[in-house]
Amino acid sequence: MSLYDLHTALADADLAARLPYSFDPAEPLEPQRKRADRLFRSLIGWDKMPVPSDAPDVTVEFTEDADPRFTEIRFTFESEPGFRVPAHMLIPKAPSRLERGGKLPVMICLQGHSTGMHISIGRAKFPGDEETIAGGRDFALQAVARGYIAIAMEQRGLGELKHGMGCLLPASQALMIGRTLLGERIYDITRLIDAIENGLSDAADPARIYLMGNSGGGTATWHSAAIEHRLTAVMPSCAFNLYRRSIYAMDHCICNHIPHILEYMEMPDLAMLSTPTPVVIVCGREDPIFPLDGVEEGFRTVKAVYEAAGVPDSCRLVIGPAGHRFYPDEGWPVFEELTANL
Repeated sequence: MSLYDLHTALADADLAARLPYSFDPAEPLEPQRKRADRLFRSLIGWDKMPVPSDAPDVTVEFTEDADPRFTEIRFTFESEPGFRVPAHMLIPKAPSRLERGGKLPVMICLQGHSTGMHISIGRAKFPGDEETIAGGRDFALQAVARGYIAIAMEQRGLGELKHGMGCLLPASQALMIGRTLLGERIYDITRLIDAIENGLSDAADPARIYLMGNSGGGTATWHSAAIEHRLTAVMPSCAFNLYRRSIYAMDHCICNHIPHILEYMEMPDLAMLSTPTPVVIVCGREDPIFPLDGVEEGFRTVKAVYEAAGVPDSCRLVIGPAGHRFYPDEGWPVFEELTANL
């Protein structure tokens, strides 16, 4: 028996019975949600993150107004003391049908294991970027064209925040001090929301803050919805599945891993924490690392949770025709339908 076969057999044995924190439709939702919330925060090391006392310090590095579509503001914000996260904000110049009282909704855009957040802006900087952008990953340009303020934010271990070969060292270090890299990424998102709420842009509507991302960006999006309830709606792409069918079953970056989670719950059970936040889950029919059967099985749990919460129409599944990429033609119309009245 190989080591892989051994671990698979152990997981299959553990999963033969219902995981102790998985959603039970026969039981009231709220007590299950409270238990799962305490557990999940502990597993991602949330108690090891600093408790913010003030709005994060924001430093604008430049403002560029040459593009006819948007004004671009490059800024950094202090997430933890001494640690700054870079981002680009695109504010549309054209009138937007989404404007309410002079304010526009904000879409936070997260890249996964690409060369960085510049992909969201459709800006090729390194070999291979053109192909990545062509995979529907220029989220910020898509969002700003639809009338959103778009913020492309760098994730820890990626792009400008990459260390050495990428995620391995920072993720390993986080685990050794009781944190997870995924939890740290979620924390940065919460601090960006703090900045938006404290006047990052006069044009931004703090009551309409959305989050989207593909692959590793989708992973941060789905798991952020379980923690950050100021998000008005989320759209994770090519990241949702059953842990045991994807993250556990095949090679994935260590930044996807949450210690001990498969002893307690599966990825779709986190819907207990995200509901009633509207969610559009986007996947690829032929995605080799987030297989469709795991997506569809997991979505049945999400749907059951949202039904138990009394919002059965607030979760949608969108299946694109090909592989591991974002599907703007399929995803955006469903997202905009779901959020039209928010």
